[in-house]
Amino acid sequence: PHPLSSRFNSRPVAKRATNGDVPLTNYNADLWYGSIKVGTPPETYTVVFDTGSSDLCEFSQEFLPSDDCGFTCDGHKSYDPDSSSSAKDTGEPFLLTYASGQTAGEQYFDVGSVGGHKVNNQSVGAAYLYSPQFSEYDYPPDGLSGLAFREISEFEGSPLFETLSESGQLPESAMGFKLSTTPGDSKLLVGGTNTSLYRSDTLTYIPVTTQGYWEVELGSISRLGQEVDGSDDIPAIIDTGTTLVITSDSVAQSYYANISNATAHTEDGYTYWTIPCNMMNSSVPTFTLGDHSFTVSPQTFNLGPEDTNSTDCMVGIASSSEMDFTIVGDVFLQNVYAVFDYAQTRVLRVNRDGSPEPTFETEDFS
Repeated sequence: PHPLSSRFNSRPVAKRATNGDVPLTNYNADLWYGSIKVGTPPETYTVVFDTGSSDLCEFSQEFLPSDDCGFTCDGHKSYDPDSSSSAKDTGEPFLLTYASGQTAGEQYFDVGSVGGHKVNNQSVGAAYLYSPQFSEYDYPPDGLSGLAFREISEFEGSPLFETLSESGQLPESAMGFKLSTTPGDSKLLVGGTNTSLYRSDTLTYIPVTTQGYWEVELGSISRLGQEVDGSDDIPAIIDTGTTLVITSDSVAQSYYANISNATAHTEDGYTYWTIPCNMMNSSVPTFTLGDHSFTVSPQTFNLGPEDTNSTDCMVGIASSSEMDFTIVGDVFLQNVYAVFDYAQTRVLRVNRDGSPEPTFETEDFS
């Protein structure tokens, strides 16, 4: 088991590939999703591409609503194994539990493809139950495709990207993410990186320390040049499927301690924070990863007013008493071009504007 799993119960950059581009749709700066194809004949489904676990749950596989899902899957396109000549029933049930809900069903093997790359015998979870939190109003995509390593797989099979990588058909065993709230600007490249989106001399290589999640060592979190107590040299999971940065209560309390009128709000085991909206520019965090520091922009750190006409805004670092590590989610990832290098088990960070240390004054990260 991965060392962090017990808390979760409830190479050089490639040249631009000739295919592999997957446009991503932004939903309220909360999640990003794109399309995959499953079955014979192939059917297209929308999924969140998740390099970690969006709901703190141990899995790294594909799940889709099945034809037997009923009203809980209303609004989502369903996967019907009986309509696919390549589907193989494993007879194995699954139950995946998240902080925000559950899904249950049966495991199959079928043909899967993404970005023009296709593999046979890809494990797929056909769900006959989605909890209400996965309704189309809260979760627009049909399902989820995990992109971490098989070591944390509940299905004990190979995640889609790992299957593709091991098939030998990818130009490079890497995938590059650009996340943005600008319509049409977000994309995933499977099998390489998009060199038009960054300068190669800004690369930062961060080795994966424990294979399972994309886990690296976080050098530190700082604000206004002051390092936050307890934030140095701790495990960090780089996670496209988590909206916020989530850390320990002690680190979060230390971070917000010197921000006037910062207020904690605890709900369902997580603590979220609000600060005066007019203090956003002086409250953004800087993360040290590898040899570089990356400052989060006020635009991505600011999650909006607490309520209508409020002068306090929710911000992008939350915490949990169950955490002694940090999940680095989309609040941070919107500020960089992120590369997940499977062949050399490392994560690469590159600044979109090419500067050694990104600053929000010179770049529009929205």
